[in-house]
Amino acid sequence: MAATQHAQLIKQDSRDYLTTALLQLLETHDLATITVTQVVKRAGVSRMAFYRNFTTLSDVLTAYFDSLIAARFADVQQQLPVADKLMAISGFFSTQAAVLKLSVERGFEAIIRQCFDQQMLHFYADLVLPTTLTTAQRQYWMKFMSAGVYAIWREWLFNGQREPLTEIHDLIGGFQTATLQALTVGTDGV
Repeated sequence: MAATQHAQLIKQDSRDYLTTALLQLLETHDLATITVTQVVKRAGVSRMAFYRNFTTLSDVLTAYFDSLIAARFADVQQQLPVADKLMAISGFFSTQAAVLKLSVERGFEAIIRQCFDQQMLHFYADLVLPTTLTTAQRQYWMKFMSAGVYAIWREWLFNGQREPLTEIHDLIGGFQTATLQALTVGTDGV
């Protein structure tokens, strides 16, 4: 048992070193120009360690961002006061603003967007939606909301977070409610 735990710790350390190395390289290089050799050299691990953990460099970023974004969604889904949830989200977006901007410059924003989309779909799948919605309507609405929420957060970050977070939260909530109401009115034949 102890040997297994030790092996898992070593594996996690390798993953952390590889992630840190790739993020450091992305500060000055586009993702498309970085090689596995550069990452393992900077991380101080072997190529074998890389391939034991990942298949591609995109997999490194996916694992990293999926974990970060999933943790924020877990914060949102907790039974906490709205102010606490907003603080958790604000802290996340404030600390990740530079990385999101870098992702646009260095060609890996699609990875962040994909991780965000997956978490949004899980989040919305847990919502109790009107039974009058068809499976297709439900799926399209969730995709529509995911794209819109991401676009709002992205715009807010890139514009220097000028509006209060509560205003952004209310805006997203309003869009969610309005689009769902419009969709249900359409299914009720009204």
